[in-house]
Amino acid sequence: MQPMLATRAATPADLPRGPEWAYEVKWDGVRLLADTTSGRLRLVTRNGRDATVAYPELAGLSRLEGAVLDGEVVAMAGGIPSFEALAERMHVRDAARARALADRAPVTLLVFDVLSLYGVDLTRRSFDERRATLERLELPVNVQLSPVYPDADELWDVTLQHGLEGVLAKRRTSVYQPGRRSADWIKAAHRTTRTALVGGWRVETTARDRIGSLLLGAPDADGALRFLGRAGSGLGGPLAGRLAPLLEPLERPSSPFGEVVPAVDARGAHWCEPTVLVDITYLTRMRSGRMRQPVVRGVRDDAVVDPWEDL
Repeated sequence: MQPMLATRAATPADLPRGPEWAYEVKWDGVRLLADTTSGRLRLVTRNGRDATVAYPELAGLSRLEGAVLDGEVVAMAGGIPSFEALAERMHVRDAARARALADRAPVTLLVFDVLSLYGVDLTRRSFDERRATLERLELPVNVQLSPVYPDADELWDVTLQHGLEGVLAKRRTSVYQPGRRSADWIKAAHRTTRTALVGGWRVETTARDRIGSLLLGAPDADGALRFLGRAGSGLGGPLAGRLAPLLEPLERPSSPFGEVVPAVDARGAHWCEPTVLVDITYLTRMRSGRMRQPVVRGVRDDAVVDPWEDL
């Protein structure tokens, strides 16, 4: 089963208001479905990857019978969820290393929906009914309910003040639509986040063995890779070192983009097969489609690429 997805509001003012809507914090983490319907716990990412081994501190979920819970794994830094703090955990495949990391800095699963319980499918019930069922559950250690709030504007101000990602509005009568992006869930963020494909890279001018920036793209409706821009911010520290062994084996002689990349960006580029995904935040997209002030936050293997959207 795939998680239900939200539609992006054009501006914060476009978040729906009124008593027929409930509001939650848009958490900065990794979306997971926790599934015990097979008799054992499986933690599944948005793109269907099994991430159970990466988060052993969530093993207590296995005692919930015939359940599928939807939530966001977060790691705290300075009292707020931090995607960067979570990056070390996302890609762990070794059980012993995962246990050591969990002992040092455990994650939290913030649960916001229940799709099944005791083997009973709840997806056709309303959000309010599913929420009431969720609130009756006794959740294990390292698992918490994502709070629900009645006022969009107040929550928007609070999330801004506390450095949280944004706000999610959910229609109280809405059913759960697995794998669909629905207007019954609408999200707004203080900075926009997207998952992009790496189509090339440039090395640092002062250190030729280090990646200095990435050339990023998104597929359009015809499958052509469109250019989103070049991003260098966020590539300091271990991230650049992790990207090099991922990208270098994918190097190719020509650009994978379906359009001409501006010379100022293409100069000195190493092109690659566009298979590596990265998480990006940015302010806005310009009329050209390029992101304004993009920042690379980490490599993703738990998500799917966000498609190109014409402006």
